[in-house]
Amino acid sequence: MIAVVDAIVAEVVRRAGDAGRFLIAIAGPPGAGKSTMADQLADTLKARGESAEVLPMDGFHMDNGLLFERGLLARKGAPESFDVRGLLDILRAVRAADQEVLVPVFDRSREIAVASARVISPEHRFIVAEGNYLLLNQGKWAELEGLFDYSVMLAPPIEVLEERLWARWRGYQLSEAAAHAKVYENDLPNGRLVLERRRPADLTLEQG
Repeated sequence: MIAVVDAIVAEVVRRAGDAGRFLIAIAGPPGAGKSTMADQLADTLKARGESAEVLPMDGFHMDNGLLFERGLLARKGAPESFDVRGLLDILRAVRAADQEVLVPVFDRSREIAVASARVISPEHRFIVAEGNYLLLNQGKWAELEGLFDYSVMLAPPIEVLEERLWARWRGYQLSEAAAHAKVYENDLPNGRLVLERRRPADLTLEQG
């Protein structure tokens, strides 16, 4: 992973040239390792003297109350359970790089999005956005096309994702039945959608 991150950092720095703002998308199914890679990219960029911040797509989850009203609570994490317009507005404001932008962050331990939890300032040169549907080519998600300067798709085999997702939900002390529902009725169907309906990425990584 370290060598891959170093190679990506070298490439985005080369592509950025003297640009004051450069947006990177890290996309992939649930359990693919997006958050880990995004954090490592930002840390490596900072270690090279660059300014960087992570913008997580999960901060745009709809509230559980609204999901319940819409009959979507059991499908939390599906494309229709996110505030896509809000994400688009934030990304466009971030791309402009002319003012401070406050972005939400998802607290997985409480299963809620926390508003205005992270600051992206005009001085942040590299913004690393990460999320399942950043390269999805359907619905309103398709409007994200053209907002990113460089994109990475993490696409491990389904069996690797399955193993990681079981470990994730067991780690949250879910019962076997609840974990089974999360993995097979939500996460893996969402993951297959991400892999089947994706726009081309600048870099696709298929290793587990």
